Amino acid sequence: MAAIALGATTADAQDYKPVLEKTFLAFDTTQNQNTKVEQSNKLALITKKWDSEWVTHYYLSYSKVNLAYNEQDPKKKDAYLDEADKEREDAVSLLKKENDETYVLAAMIANARMGVDPMNRWQKYGPIFSENLESAKGINPDNPRMYYLLAVSKFFTPKQFGGGKKVALPYFEKASTLFEKEANVTDIATPHWGKGANNYFIGLCKVEDKE
Repeated sequence: MAAIALGATTADAQDYKPVLEKTFLAFDTTQNQNTKVEQSNKLALITKKWDSEWVTHYYLSYSKVNLAYNEQDPKKKDAYLDEADKEREDAVSLLKKENDETYVLAAMIANARMGVDPMNRWQKYGPIFSENLESAKGINPDNPRMYYLLAVSKFFTPKQFGGGKKVALPYFEKASTLFEKEANVTDIATPHWGKGANNYFIGLCKVEDKE
C-alpha cells in the first residue's frame, strides 16, 4: 500500500508539467497584453495547485515581470514586480538555495524596476541587475539567458552611455551560441526560454539605423 501511495504522489507531482508547458508557451508566444494577463492568471492557478514545485513559482514570477514590461502605468508596473518578487522568493525557498535561473530572474526584475523610472532608479537597481547576473555566471557561465538579458540592457542603453546595437550584438550572438547548446532541453522544469526573443533582437541589431 505504501508503494502504491508513493507512486500516486509521484505521478501527481509529474502531472503539472503538461499543463504548465502549454500555459507558459501560450503566455510567451503572444504579443497581446490581455492574452498574457489571462495566461498569467492560469499560471497562478497552476502554482496554487502545485504549490510545492519551485518551477511553477518561477514561471509565474517570469510572467509578472513580462506583464510589467508591457504595462504603461508605473504603479501597475511596480505592483506586478511586487508579485514577481514574491513568487521568486517562494521558488528560492522551495529550492532552499539560489540557482543560476533564480539569479537571472532577480536580474530581470531589477531591470524592470529600473525601467519604471530610469533616471531616478538606475543607481539603485543597476548594481542589483549586474550583481545578480554575476552570481548567475558564477554558478553557470553557459546560461544563455544571462547574456540575453545583458544584451537587452545594452541594446536599450543610449549610445552616449555605452549602449546601442553594435555594443549589444556580440552579447546576443554569445547567447545564441549557448541557446544552441541547450536545444535538446525539452523538460519545462528546466528553464530554457529566450531563444526566439534573442533571434528577434539579433535581426534588429543587423538593421542599419537611418541617420
